[in-house]
Amino acid sequence: MPKKLTVAVIYGGKSAEYDVSLQTAFSVINAMNKEHYNLIPVHITNSGRWIEGHEITQQLDYKEQLLLDENSHQSYSNKWLTPAGINTQIQKPDIAFPLLHGPNGEDGTVQGLLELLDIAYVGSGVVGSAAGMDKVIMKDIFKSHGLNQPLYVSVTKYEWQHHKQQMLKKIDKNIGIPCFIKPANNGSSIGINQCKTWDEIEKAVDEAFYYDEKVIIEEKIAGREIEIGVIGNDELSVSVPGEIKTNADYYDYQSKYHDGDTSLIIPADLNEQKKAEIEQTAKQAFHCLDCKGLARVDFFMRASDQAVLINEINTMPGFTPYSMFPLLWKHTGVDYSELIDKLIRLGIERHQRKKRIRYRLE
Repeated sequence: MPKKLTVAVIYGGKSAEYDVSLQTAFSVINAMNKEHYNLIPVHITNSGRWIEGHEITQQLDYKEQLLLDENSHQSYSNKWLTPAGINTQIQKPDIAFPLLHGPNGEDGTVQGLLELLDIAYVGSGVVGSAAGMDKVIMKDIFKSHGLNQPLYVSVTKYEWQHHKQQMLKKIDKNIGIPCFIKPANNGSSIGINQCKTWDEIEKAVDEAFYYDEKVIIEEKIAGREIEIGVIGNDELSVSVPGEIKTNADYYDYQSKYHDGDTSLIIPADLNEQKKAEIEQTAKQAFHCLDCKGLARVDFFMRASDQAVLINEINTMPGFTPYSMFPLLWKHTGVDYSELIDKLIRLGIERHQRKKRIRYRLE
């Protein structure tokens, strides 16, 4: 009988996507086979405190059961969570599953800690996570690899505060109106605004700076929004592509999580040539950012000429049973529980390979 793995499910986080992470963790924990895994919840509070709970052996009834705090009878402290635990005999989990969205979790920070602790984990490493989180770095890498994408420019908070007129001219010259303004490091469409007039630009940039020190401005692409799932480390598998259709001006936070006015069409209606182009570009994007485990890759298909443009990669996509990434795999023939099992195996496989690396001269 295979060994029962201990999985530390890490969720919450110091991020505007804290609530999204709780919902993801609730779904994943309930989908995992408790006979195959010892499930240890690790709650990162919205203020950044790490709190470990006792093993979860039964189904959860509601996500608020995951809100561990220092005073809860469900929580206790385990020294494996601190770097001091590296040199002790304290039992560590076999693998961590970071179900974190946004900064301070999806961006390589938690992945770096897990590397120092020598703990296997699901998903991309430090480089892939950081590059996938920072939209400017991500798009710069895409550009260096010749991937076709929308036009973009970036502005730092310092540049905006000290050279605002120059930055406005830069936006005008390179992007124009209409455009999208986004925090460089965030997800779930938080802090994003579509600007249709110049009067909206300054307010939108100021709002984006609430969430990050760097802002990206992108041209608006009129056309279809196509997404595809990728799993693997070196050898990659891709899901069927799906299409997002919304009656909102764009696929914003409200459309994603609240108003129910968005349709996910799976599989997307694409001819074989476009489908193959999207699959190949998704794999290329995954590799050029050094991603591992999983990612959702998002595309535009421009209405005027049917050109396929890569928009972004998401190294920890929404992961409830009703999120696009698991639904894409469900329609490809991989159900939710099986998908989780695959990702855990990929994380352990990657960790075992890294342990064979030499770190000193013999």
